Amino acid sequence: MNHDERYVFLAEWYDPSASLLRRYDLLYYPSDGSVEMHDVKNHRVFLKRTQYENIHLQDLFIGNKVTIFSRQLHLIDYGDQFTARQLCNRKEKTLALLKPDAVPHVGEIIDVIYKAGFQISKLKMMMLSRKEATDLYVDHLSKPCYNDLIQFITVSPIIAMEILGDEAISEWKKLIGPANPSMARTDSPGTIRAKFGTDLLRNTVHGPDCFATAAKELELFFPSSGSGGPAGTAKFTNCTCCVIKPHAINAGQLGKILIAIRDEGFEISAMQMFHMDRVNVEEFYEVYKGVVTDFSDMVTELYSGPCVALEIQQHCTKTFREFCGPADPEIARHLRPGTLRAIFGKSRIQNAVHCTDLPEDGLLEIKDRWTKGRFQAPSLILSQAALIFLALCWMSGLFQLPGLDYPPM
Repeated sequence: MNHDERYVFLAEWYDPSASLLRRYDLLYYPSDGSVEMHDVKNHRVFLKRTQYENIHLQDLFIGNKVTIFSRQLHLIDYGDQFTARQLCNRKEKTLALLKPDAVPHVGEIIDVIYKAGFQISKLKMMMLSRKEATDLYVDHLSKPCYNDLIQFITVSPIIAMEILGDEAISEWKKLIGPANPSMARTDSPGTIRAKFGTDLLRNTVHGPDCFATAAKELELFFPSSGSGGPAGTAKFTNCTCCVIKPHAINAGQLGKILIAIRDEGFEISAMQMFHMDRVNVEEFYEVYKGVVTDFSDMVTELYSGPCVALEIQQHCTKTFREFCGPADPEIARHLRPGTLRAIFGKSRIQNAVHCTDLPEDGLLEIKDRWTKGRFQAPSLILSQAALIFLALCWMSGLFQLPGLDYPPM
């Protein structure tokens, strides 16, 4: 590989001290994984070429956010024609829809998605209304099973994902297999429908056939306006919260963590992927500033990539916090080797998951405040119950708030 071959992206970074949106040319050199940044406005080198192990070519696509030396950059366009020609067709996006019968197998299916080379850029557990279901299956109106299909897809939660990859639309269709699971087991035994499907109605997953359909269906589930879309599924009762941290997502461990949670007997009643920025993380972690020695590292980890927030129904005999294990994975591996942090954690900062118990009274109190319109600004909310109720409201689509997050540990 040519040592000087590089890809260029136009990136934006919000400078909180100046309240300005600054633009940079981000150069990535695949030969050694080094990066370089140029200040677009001032026409000068901002960051000399230096190796940066946390950025990889698969992370670089339009719309993604990457963190370089504590700066979260939003990639908004290709920086030159060479980069556009080389990469524009490589990062195609499509809808991966898990039907109600697939939700219990979400961990295994996400694992298959990662192993096939796809990236998950958006994810949410939803409940479809009848109108949303008819919009999705408008082309099936004349089929005999139409009414059964609409009933099936609206009776229980589904999980929608935006996935990216080389020729993602056609490759996803290959991965899910024929619509009839019986035929899939005969002709394409390694496909998702062959492994998890039952019949033509309960065939596990859905995928668009072409670019236009993919764009239309993604807009239905993940509107470009950032608001609207199908309702979330949070229940707000007898629940606790879990956040799967960026390092675990980037390592492809999301599916395995979901499998472990399910196998321990916990029910995941809501799920959503979201991104953070430093300003919002610091606001929500303000109560820990000056108290927790590794505060800065905790902040950096939480906004370094996508997180997945889960609402988990509490177990009748043990709490979810016990299953997560000690905050330090090394201690967890010695004392609680079967816990999530013992298995998936790397360090106190990168310890796989954050979990928080939801005291019932605290949640009800904050819920009462919210319904009466007396809810305080996010930066003033200090209790864990308040933070997590706010998060669950956001996951359910009750309101839109950029940069929502939860307290650490």
